[in-house]
Amino acid sequence: MFDALYTPIVTEIPAVVVSVEYRLGPEHRLPAAYEDCFEACIGSSKTPTTRWSKHADFSKAFLMGSSWLGNIVYHIKGLIMHQPFFGGIERTESELRLANDRFVPLSLTDLMWDLSLPIGVDRDHEYCNPMAKIKPDQFDQVKSLGWKILVTGFDGDLMIDRQIELWKKLEEKGVSVTGKFDEGGAHAYELGDPTKAKELAIVIKDLVESTTTS
Repeated sequence: MFDALYTPIVTEIPAVVVSVEYRLGPEHRLPAAYEDCFEACIGSSKTPTTRWSKHADFSKAFLMGSSWLGNIVYHIKGLIMHQPFFGGIERTESELRLANDRFVPLSLTDLMWDLSLPIGVDRDHEYCNPMAKIKPDQFDQVKSLGWKILVTGFDGDLMIDRQIELWKKLEEKGVSVTGKFDEGGAHAYELGDPTKAKELAIVIKDLVESTTTS
């Protein structure tokens, strides 16, 4: 399914794309998926003899999460958050406006959080709503590492308000972050629209080149 997203990216950028498989809820609730992604990234960086890694420069690694996926790696130059999947107890304007969205309705996102969050917590838990309880030093490590961050989205995605809120908060904290939010679209819209997938690939290419060009 995600070939529609990754093929334009590797066409634009000379890169090795590694897709990580992770455990799913409700059998394996968060942070199981985060832990799996972390282990995969760390393991990859420690196995330079593998066939595919002979063609990859691990000093120029980027982490990209589209929708549900989120994780952390050791050697990275930047973080690409495409339509990051967030929620919360208090409804945003875009959630109310697009509650009955035909692609990803609000009832579906609520159900997904119910099935994936640790038992006993609500949607204001940090896994779901990282903006609910901001700590003074929450983004200090990201800033000190010098990561460049890209946050992208469509205003037809009910999570757009939360994505923009994250972008603004990162910018406020002095993190090197770029926000790219387009009109129309929907959650995961580029998977069915090659033109949008191509546009996203070019935006990602700009970030990669601005980070890796000395």
